[in-house]
Amino acid sequence: MSPRRTAAVLAVSAALCASAAAGTPASADESPSASAPARPDPPAALYGKGDPQYDGVWRQSVALLAQDTAGVEPAASAVEWLTGQQCEDGSFASYRPDPAEPCTSKTTADTNATAVAVQALAALGGHEERVTRAVEWLRLVQNDDGGWGYNPGGASDANSVSVVIGALAAADEDPAKVLSAGDRNSPYDALLGFRLGCEEAEPDERGAFAFQPEDGRLHANDDATAAAVLAALGGDLTVEPDDGGSGAGAEPPRCGADGTPTPAEAAAGGAAYLERVLSENGGHLLSAMPGAEAQPDYGNTADAVLALAAVDRRETAEKSLAWLTENAPRWDRFDDSPAALGQLVLATHAVGGDPRDFGGTDLVELLNATGPAPAEDDGKGAKGGGGDGDGGYAAVAAAGAALLAALAALLVMLVRHRRRSR
Repeated sequence: MSPRRTAAVLAVSAALCASAAAGTPASADESPSASAPARPDPPAALYGKGDPQYDGVWRQSVALLAQDTAGVEPAASAVEWLTGQQCEDGSFASYRPDPAEPCTSKTTADTNATAVAVQALAALGGHEERVTRAVEWLRLVQNDDGGWGYNPGGASDANSVSVVIGALAAADEDPAKVLSAGDRNSPYDALLGFRLGCEEAEPDERGAFAFQPEDGRLHANDDATAAAVLAALGGDLTVEPDDGGSGAGAEPPRCGADGTPTPAEAAAGGAAYLERVLSENGGHLLSAMPGAEAQPDYGNTADAVLALAAVDRRETAEKSLAWLTENAPRWDRFDDSPAALGQLVLATHAVGGDPRDFGGTDLVELLNATGPAPAEDDGKGAKGGGGDGDGGYAAVAAAGAALLAALAALLVMLVRHRRRSR
């Protein structure tokens, strides 16, 4: 989710730097007379109409995860597109326009894309070999500190570590046992290295997580904190509403306590930080782009809902979801972004809501409309969620009522019983 925004900023920055180094103005392509050819339309099997260069695999994976969570069987072509993006070594790039071409040393592998693809394929089932290869590749490129950067060999960052932890969990691997080859650190060791404790932070930032150190210091980052809270609990992007949460709760760091906090304690501290920031902003997070006026950050607010639901802070999560329900339609990505819609579906599901009635909007229908029509949509919303336990009785009662109606119709010869297709 959130790592996509970071990736886009980094990618644009890299492009600008490369352009400047080549002596070409970065704005050259904005001219109608620019010689660069227009990019072709995205593949029909890919969700979303925007340029997939930096987020094709990410948005496809989030869309498939959200559909699966909502009880939708995705289109076979959509799943095949995702599996076709995998390289022979198990990795995924952000997007490969021609998957028939084999990956080479010039193919830029993307740990975030690989990790979220693992989560999607594991959820869908039937892709064990591909999931195994992807996890093996992730283990191969693990940094000595136990973490991962956005690309192999890059410095670890909280968001990348978090999404990989989610992939390991989805693949039934214990993240605590995935140790780096050199220093024998786990992903949790790397993740907790981004945590702001009592010595590093002012009181109002304690418990938060940084994306990466800046000038040798850690600075609170809402995006990284939401991702890290979920990961510290060993969770992936699908939080079930009926499992009672982790019970970690939300508790600021206890200054003066001995020893390194456990991942669960770190999750509780991060959740306490998120609750405070959400409360200060009326239930939502704000964007933090440098030089720009602060704006509501819908995507990170959805991430915070996931994180708080995972630590069993249901009341706060529901308040933020209520804010999203009222305000997310103003999001410029609301109508046609599969990643954004997928985030909202997953957040709604996490607190036991109905993504088919998101303030009167059917998020699942909007999501389905951004790509190939699903193979099947049971129309019942949450997968494995929120039922009242009386489903079997209701089915029998409905069948009995239908039978009685049919018998009555036959006896009086006045009407014919018709079954309603559901």
